[in-house]
Amino acid sequence: MIAQLTGRVDALSDGTCVIDVGGVGYLVQASSRTLSALPQPPAAAKLLVETHVREDAIVLYGFADAAERDWFRLLTTVQGVGGRVALAILSSLSPRDLIAAIAAGDKASLTRAQGVGPRLAVRLLTELKDKTGTMPAPTGVVYAPVTAATPADDALSALLNLGYRRAEAQQTVARVLEKLGETATLDALIRDSLKELAQRSAG
Repeated sequence: MIAQLTGRVDALSDGTCVIDVGGVGYLVQASSRTLSALPQPPAAAKLLVETHVREDAIVLYGFADAAERDWFRLLTTVQGVGGRVALAILSSLSPRDLIAAIAAGDKASLTRAQGVGPRLAVRLLTELKDKTGTMPAPTGVVYAPVTAATPADDALSALLNLGYRRAEAQQTVARVLEKLGETATLDALIRDSLKELAQRSAG
């Protein structure tokens, strides 16, 4: 099995790249996140690879880092998630965002990925909610599994439902939580987060 490719980037296209290793071009499927991290042809690059052998083909999936590869492996353990859908999820959500979405039960974030409908999103949340604690994030931080939603989780969910971007909402809730303390109520978190967001928009 091919576990890694080191060679020259021969071509980049939507969803795939070709890595030339010693004159042999390997067609590799990858997420938009990994493809954007690759240098332009004909620069050299290294990709971690997951090899899937099917009856009619051998398919190579490439990853810029181990965190994305490990998430790919976990996602494909869920019924209905093949390699293509797993890459679509990883194109839509980074490993850090996946951890946050699963911990918060955020079905809407998962359904933004091509090929993930509401039913599959629920299955992903159900089957993966107890497995995120062992999964890597890009920073190397290991997140503990969340067994129950906290006021901060609920506040984040409320802001997402109001249309705020995940990154902006997460940062705002984190700042407000730090200011108010761990005992802050949900109402206080939402109120102060909305106030901070409004002030930032006005500024």
